[in-house]
Amino acid sequence: MRWWCLLGPWLLGAFSLAAAADEPLPEPMALADALRLARDQVPLRLQAEAERTAGLAAVRESATLDGVHLTLGGELRLIQPSSLATNQDRNDSRAHLLLEKRLYDAGYSTARETAAQARLEAGQWRVRAARQEQALAIMRAFYDVLLADLAFARDNEAMSVAFVRLDRARDRHELGQLSDLDLLALESRYEETHRAQRRSAARQRTARSRLALVLGRPGELSSELVMPEIEVKAPADEVFETFWEQVRERHPRLRALAAELRAAREALAAARASQGPVLSARVEAGAWHRRTSSTHPLAGGVHVEWPLLDAGRREAAVARAQAALTRAQAAWQAGLQEVRQQALEAWLARETLAAELESLQVEGDYRDLYLDRSRARYEQEIKTDLGDAMVRISEVRLKTARVRFDWALNEARLRAMTGELLEDLP
Repeated sequence: MRWWCLLGPWLLGAFSLAAAADEPLPEPMALADALRLARDQVPLRLQAEAERTAGLAAVRESATLDGVHLTLGGELRLIQPSSLATNQDRNDSRAHLLLEKRLYDAGYSTARETAAQARLEAGQWRVRAARQEQALAIMRAFYDVLLADLAFARDNEAMSVAFVRLDRARDRHELGQLSDLDLLALESRYEETHRAQRRSAARQRTARSRLALVLGRPGELSSELVMPEIEVKAPADEVFETFWEQVRERHPRLRALAAELRAAREALAAARASQGPVLSARVEAGAWHRRTSSTHPLAGGVHVEWPLLDAGRREAAVARAQAALTRAQAAWQAGLQEVRQQALEAWLARETLAAELESLQVEGDYRDLYLDRSRARYEQEIKTDLGDAMVRISEVRLKTARVRFDWALNEARLRAMTGELLEDLP
């Protein structure tokens, strides 16, 4: 039962994740549902998992260098015995069992194993980064669907207003109160509004298709999503350098690059020690068909190998490892600069988005009052722009939602930079 105590929780967790991934998408669907029901069989996750599996295989392979090796060998052969031999049997077939353990190899096996461990660690951080990227992509696609719905509502409202105006204009045209040119201008404006409405309808479908793809559920389109409640808070009085230190220590991509850099250094050390002396302990048991005074059933000892000439193999291996180390160093520096710039931009975006939302709130209050006045004038049968006021309200609603979603995405991005997983975001 010990194996179940060790593997049971992991197997149950994997089974529950698989069951959640096979669960149908709810209607309506909230963001938490999308994050929970996303499948991990997406290209980004699969590639990262493949790198991690390759790292695990490299660790196992490197561990075999100084492990215990048991080899069974045999040979069937005929000989022409020497005339001086006491045993003139021509059948010189034999079998042997060799037990071997490497004792010393100038640090080669240790360096290779350390490099493999570092590559495995890099693969694990790549998997974590891929999970975060998928979560951010889900959030972005989820918000895009909501924005597409709001844009369609705005354009649909604008088309209704344009249709009413065109219908009234046609009545006035029949009464001779409107010229042909003015009527054609209204018809052109209506057709333009109608085209915008059709484009918005198409964006609704494409946005839902994109969400289904990042969820790993192609073809499963959700007709209705739950609008999340996003609270935009004023940025805290924290120094960027303090935040950057956290990012530098915890960012999954930087940690993967750092592990790959360590792996490259150890691979260079292994290349330099690849042609050093190798000391092994050997125990051999043998069986011979043709027994002589020199055959023995059991032997043991220490075996030493030290290559003296390798035709430049070591130098070539060192050159390749040095080039790989240089690439890893360049990748680390480039990643560090890129992540720092991304962190700074995300850090400064908080203040910009908060100010933009505050401005939109003022505009929203103005549009609400303007709509109330338009309704009052409409009820009093005074010439009014009630339809335009309603379209403007929808426009402000769309802009506000876009800023709130940008804020939420930016906050999630900041959290991801410090290594926090995002699957369980509310």
